[in-house]
Amino acid sequence: MPDTKLNLSPYYLKPGFAFGGSCLPKDLRAITYKAKDADVNVPVLNSILASNRQHIERAVDMVLSTGKKRVGVMGLSFKTGTDDLRESPMVTLIEALIGKGLSLLIFDREVEMARVFGANKEYIEREIPHISSLMRRRVEEVVEGSEVIVVTKRSDEVRAVVEQMPPGRIILDLARVVEGWPSQGLYQGIGW
Repeated sequence: MPDTKLNLSPYYLKPGFAFGGSCLPKDLRAITYKAKDADVNVPVLNSILASNRQHIERAVDMVLSTGKKRVGVMGLSFKTGTDDLRESPMVTLIEALIGKGLSLLIFDREVEMARVFGANKEYIEREIPHISSLMRRRVEEVVEGSEVIVVTKRSDEVRAVVEQMPPGRIILDLARVVEGWPSQGLYQGIGW
């Protein structure tokens, strides 16, 4: 039973995949910069971004180790409930897989390129304009065109698809979308 006296949600006690977004990485870099400037040693804070990057590298290695070339990614923004792609670890993961010569299809109901605006739109147009051509409007298109499915965000829609995945598909679940399934064989995860 979690300690509720400190107002901690049980959610915070469940590790997950790499973090991202427009605030947390920037804030962490600012804090570590100020600590260095003040000559304060903050070894835990200094190791967080490197650890975060290792999560992404491990996911890339897991996908590559399958030997498959067609990969579907379920989720693009850095967390559920947003279309923000700035410093999304999923964008970094996708870029690495593209760089390794893999063919990708992406589904994220929350990221519709026609509705993206502001700083997020500027980021997409400047940094990742090619990703919009990989986006699909229907999750079934991604499943049908992929040998490996990488799940990066929780949603009821994606969970239902994973639970009914056609035989032989390899699923790398970075969000633990299906509770209780063991990480083995065709269903694997990181950080849970």
